Amino acid sequence: MVEDVLLMARSAYAGRRWRVACDLFDQADGSGDVPAEDLESWGLAALLTGRDDESDAARERAHHAHLRAGRVEDACRAAFWLGLAVTLRGEPARGAGWFARARTVLDEHRVTDSVWRGFLLVPQGMAAFFGGDLTSALAIAERVKALSGRYGDQDLAVLAHNAHGQVLIGSGEVEAGLAELDEMMVLVTTAQDVSPQLAGLVYCAVIDTCRDVFDVRRGREWTAALSRWCAAQPDLVPYRGQCTVHRAEILQLTGSWAEAAREIDRASERAGARDPAIGMACYQRGELHRLRGDYAASEAAYRDALLVGHDPQPGLALLRLAQHRTDVALAAVRRALDEVSRPALRLRLLPGYVEIALAAGDVAGARTAADELGAEAGRRPAPLLRAAALQARGAVDISRDAAGALGALRAARSAWQDIPAPYHAARCRVLIALACRALGDTDTAELELHAARWAFDELGAAPDVATVDQLVRRSAKGSRPGGLTLREVEVLRAVATGATNRSIAATLFLSEKTVARHVANIFTKLGVTSRSAATAFAYRHHLI
Repeated sequence: MVEDVLLMARSAYAGRRWRVACDLFDQADGSGDVPAEDLESWGLAALLTGRDDESDAARERAHHAHLRAGRVEDACRAAFWLGLAVTLRGEPARGAGWFARARTVLDEHRVTDSVWRGFLLVPQGMAAFFGGDLTSALAIAERVKALSGRYGDQDLAVLAHNAHGQVLIGSGEVEAGLAELDEMMVLVTTAQDVSPQLAGLVYCAVIDTCRDVFDVRRGREWTAALSRWCAAQPDLVPYRGQCTVHRAEILQLTGSWAEAAREIDRASERAGARDPAIGMACYQRGELHRLRGDYAASEAAYRDALLVGHDPQPGLALLRLAQHRTDVALAAVRRALDEVSRPALRLRLLPGYVEIALAAGDVAGARTAADELGAEAGRRPAPLLRAAALQARGAVDISRDAAGALGALRAARSAWQDIPAPYHAARCRVLIALACRALGDTDTAELELHAARWAFDELGAAPDVATVDQLVRRSAKGSRPGGLTLREVEVLRAVATGATNRSIAATLFLSEKTVARHVANIFTKLGVTSRSAATAFAYRHHLI
């Protein structure tokens, strides 16, 4: 009877019907002893269906059963995969304990020539990499690559190539690192004996890396491949949530907002209790609500993200900006930039920082951030990063060099369209309109604004539609905010560039005393007491 159930469990396992396999192994276990090899299979099937406690228990039993039978290599295998699972689940001390257990077993049995010696180098390399010791991490990865070739072990080869590629990227050799990760993924997708546990892990690792280096094309390809891999295993619980969130991010970027919202809901349903996809899904939901103008729902989603450990910046700061709480927004995004440790996360904060700093009148801070973004964009061929850097540069330069800004903004718009990223392209059109208006080309400005409005309306970006409508109405009426005269607007624009009263006087052919009087009148009309506050007003009302 037990043997018949085990035969059915093994068949289900071989067919990747993980849930059925788990249930059958459990049934067999209630009727008699389950062999150690089957306990390992049960442990993997339970892991892949989100039954973490059941998985750990089965693998622990497998390790001890193998050890009692004198099967040292098999005992180390069970210990390693259990250690990796609990480490990546957020239990590093427990994981380190199982890695140490495998090492002790090898030492006690005086086994020096073992593939598991190579596997046990992997957590050491991970510790070096995440600790910032890239030299040691690279040396360990190269040693693991050599051992994988010596033993002909596909799982070890995948771990080695993943580690080596990640270290190359972390060292600045982005293209070489991505090429190695592509090679590794070909191995994962074509080899028959790569562990499903490992396959899922490296799929997610590669997609996260593509996201970190702003490689949308690669990220889209590997996300689609992961979706197919998950679809072939309907019972799969891990990996599916992150896969769905990454797909939602790409859908949002490329303008399919309704579909992105549906994918976020699916990700929330599929994610396990400790799955990082929960926080990612909450954040992405907050982004969609913010862009659509549902600020209450957006704030709730960002708070949910924070509750599960996902930083809601820069989205929350941009929400505060939309709510006209500019000082709060600037403080939040500055804090996030000061705290961030990973360069990729810093780059994701910089475009929002530029927008918020300009709105707050901190032109110098915005320019510094735009310079940093531009410098990084020049180091790698990433269209998304290049588009963001060009847009930031153009936004900063409108007030002092509208013609130069126009060139950068047109290049940014083309880059966004090539991705394609219609929302960002439309935002660029608004900036292009402001640059054209500053140059006196009101006809082109009007055309750009109408094109932007159409795109925003198609997407459902209600706040941006309202902004464009305000700009169009102001243009039609020739009105100026704050009751400023035309000359006061000219002086305010000059103040926003950081110019002194003396330089403004020379540019506008006025006396310094007259400029000082205009500045005082501007402060009074706008209800501000500083040049930075007046500059913030100018940016907020699109006077520059």
